[in-house]
Amino acid sequence: MTYSIIKIGNKQHRVRDGETLVVDRVPTEQGGTFTPEVLLGTTAVTVKVVAHERGPKIRIGKYRRRTGYKRHNGFRAATSRLEVTLGAAKAAGPKKAEPRPAAAPEPKAAAAAEPAEGTHVKGMPTGYEELTVAAIAEAAKSWRRPQLEAALAYEQANAQRKGAITALEAALAAKEAK
Repeated sequence: MTYSIIKIGNKQHRVRDGETLVVDRVPTEQGGTFTPEVLLGTTAVTVKVVAHERGPKIRIGKYRRRTGYKRHNGFRAATSRLEVTLGAAKAAGPKKAEPRPAAAPEPKAAAAAEPAEGTHVKGMPTGYEELTVAAIAEAAKSWRRPQLEAALAYEQANAQRKGAITALEAALAAKEAK
């Protein structure tokens, strides 16, 4: 992956290595570095504060007709110019970044593997365990009634994904209406 998605000041930014980014003012001093929260991407992201600046002046005017009421005000946002480096903080980054991605896929893989071996419902569509909720909703329209019932039984017993259960129940209701 050549980019990462980071979170700075409750806003998400898609960044690449060497990119310069202008964001709302950060508390780090000019010339300092910090590690933002990485939402997507496996590499560590280090950000250097290049400069603290102010944005362009925005003029705000109030006017009420036929009364002579006019008011003007201005505003300049406090911003920080940041330089992004991907994968630079390898000593500190992987300790924080690796457990999240490594821990998340393993339980999903284990959960998908266990039901497939021990509690696979007979008559369920092939490859059902790997399907996403959106894929289930789309594919359920073309499945036969026994396949829908088997998939619904699997969802209720194992995965318990609300969206998949709703999609399967809707597809069963459509089959009954025919």
